[in-house]
Amino acid sequence: MAAHPCHRRGDGNPRPSLRGCLQRRGASKACVGWLLAALLLSPLAQAETVARVASPDGRIEVQLDLNGEGRLAYRVLRDGKPVINDSRLGFIFRNGRQLLRNLRLDGQANTRADTTWEQPWGERRYVRDHHNELRAHFVEKDGDHRRFDVVFRVFDDGVGFRYEVPRQPALEQAQIVQELTEFAIARPATAWWIPALEWNRAEYLYRRTSLAEVGLAQTPLTLRTDDGLHLSIHEAALVDYAGMNLARGGDGQLRVMLTPGSPAPVVRATPFATPWRTITISERAGGLVESNLTLNLNEPNKLGEVSWFKPSKYVGVWWSLHLNQQSWATGQEHGATTENTRRMIDFAAANGFRGVLVEGWNLGWDGDWFANGWNFDFRKPTPDYDLTGLAAYAAARGVHLIGHHETACAVSHYERQMDSAFTLFRQLGVEVVKTGYVCDAGQIERQDTPGGPILREWHEGQWMSNHHLRVVRDAARHHVAIDAHEPIKDTGLRRTYPNWVAREGARGMEYNAWGHPPNPPEHEVTLVFTRLLAGPMDYTPGIVSLTGRDGQEIQSTLARQLALYVGIYSPIQMVADLPEHYAEHPQAFQFIKDVAVDWDESRVLAGEVGEYVAIARKQRGAPLWFVGAMNDRHPRTLALALEFLDPGKRYRAEIYRDGEGADWRGPARFRFVREEKTVARGDVLSLWLAAGGGAAIRLVPLDG
Repeated sequence: MAAHPCHRRGDGNPRPSLRGCLQRRGASKACVGWLLAALLLSPLAQAETVARVASPDGRIEVQLDLNGEGRLAYRVLRDGKPVINDSRLGFIFRNGRQLLRNLRLDGQANTRADTTWEQPWGERRYVRDHHNELRAHFVEKDGDHRRFDVVFRVFDDGVGFRYEVPRQPALEQAQIVQELTEFAIARPATAWWIPALEWNRAEYLYRRTSLAEVGLAQTPLTLRTDDGLHLSIHEAALVDYAGMNLARGGDGQLRVMLTPGSPAPVVRATPFATPWRTITISERAGGLVESNLTLNLNEPNKLGEVSWFKPSKYVGVWWSLHLNQQSWATGQEHGATTENTRRMIDFAAANGFRGVLVEGWNLGWDGDWFANGWNFDFRKPTPDYDLTGLAAYAAARGVHLIGHHETACAVSHYERQMDSAFTLFRQLGVEVVKTGYVCDAGQIERQDTPGGPILREWHEGQWMSNHHLRVVRDAARHHVAIDAHEPIKDTGLRRTYPNWVAREGARGMEYNAWGHPPNPPEHEVTLVFTRLLAGPMDYTPGIVSLTGRDGQEIQSTLARQLALYVGIYSPIQMVADLPEHYAEHPQAFQFIKDVAVDWDESRVLAGEVGEYVAIARKQRGAPLWFVGAMNDRHPRTLALALEFLDPGKRYRAEIYRDGEGADWRGPARFRFVREEKTVARGDVLSLWLAAGGGAAIRLVPLDG
């Protein structure tokens, strides 16, 4: 291209920028002509759309571009308006040149899918998978001519895409330092997020900031654009890969940053596929919750028939430990004693609860277990805990023990025992195991050979991605389900491995016992639109005493504790408070006994991120509906249309709600009303929610 005309005049000025040329007063025709030529010949101007695919309803379109340097980018439009601006794709390798430029399209294929599949348990029984797929083949124009595919699946409510790298002589193994994947958000937006790579894993309160203020964030990350569009950025099918985080770039960009590992975050032999990168899109906040996009991007059930897992509620030796009334360690305050566990089994049997969790039952809790998980024995109970006798005592009463395997992050030590531990539990009728990985982030202890060096890994690194699948697969062989705490994030793998039934992975109820501060009123409402978009959470609800350690007040009304059973989804729900506290609140306890845990259908009736939410769910295999509504710290009235009810039927609405003057502070937390109304489809139910309050409703069809 010719030099700038100012240079030809010999004025000695440096070549001005394009912006400077535009702003220059009295710019010559030659200057303007040079500017137009520069724009037309720039790599950006030479960008060519080489492939595209739209959603089944035509509203969402993905376009793939190659620019003049052969750099690949994608964009997402909805109703013709940008949602994601041009965002680059590619890799940086430790053991080879980056895969970024000099690319050309080497073919493409489009396919369609419209199927329905059944969940063995879940928020809904039947899931429709309706998408259009684009598979675009790219190859380097020079050098080793390395190849890869980019696969996009476009649904009516969002987009999933991933890289697929075939086996090839020039790339037999990929040591991926970083994906160059970007999400260039096209519109100003508000973000709800928690920080990544911090010491407390995922257990943080969500921050609400502008998109421009997002730091290094975990996923799912939720956005609401200034014109009201809701987005969630996450990933699906995280298998043999490092977890994805998002780092803020410029101009609305969010850039993928993989969780660290050695010698690189990801080491994979070809062929391999990355996890799906997902963008869920909805005009309603509730549409993010109702989406099945993440599940649909996972492979179908690999375990076959899994009726041996029974969705259910459970009690346990747990809350008393967090209250400091009892101890995980043996001694006078030990919670996991035979006598104490028999009492919990009796309580579960008397009230129709299937499970009893007992923490601190095995050898290794004495001393500083947090620093030395290598002392745990997952097959031997403490001397004051009759494991075999208690399993038999529970079975005679129709109750099952829930196992507990806390690793304290001595993960290789756990792997050497887990098969024999699962064998023991199956013999004793233990159907679910709660695993734990309590340690600071980045301190997972890996030992590849006994006696060898101990290496440190991250909770969401590639090695832990593989570890969790080793646990889930081994447990499945013994017909044991897994509830992982301090876990790797949920990415929908419960579809592929339906015995992976729940996880923690967020700031849970125990922070209300001893956290400073405890969880604020908006926390659980925010979880519905952030963490819960990934999958079920074992939040351990139902603390009707509303009091933590040393009298700390839980920032919730009594009615809200009931609403959690509907709002915070899990197929295993803990009845987490002490039996004597439920005896003090029999009306509230009745709802906890009645509420289901497995569903035919789920719908968000109303909601805004971090402000309020109302969810209706239909009990699996029964005509009963349940509604849970939760509120932030601002009182409000919701008008809920009961359009989900069957036409022509009347229902008895058993309503558990905040009483007059209820509030999340002080004695007003306990102001509570139970009432009944007759309702039908077409009615609108008005619910007043206190500050920090909520409501729970059971809808029972009436005869005739």
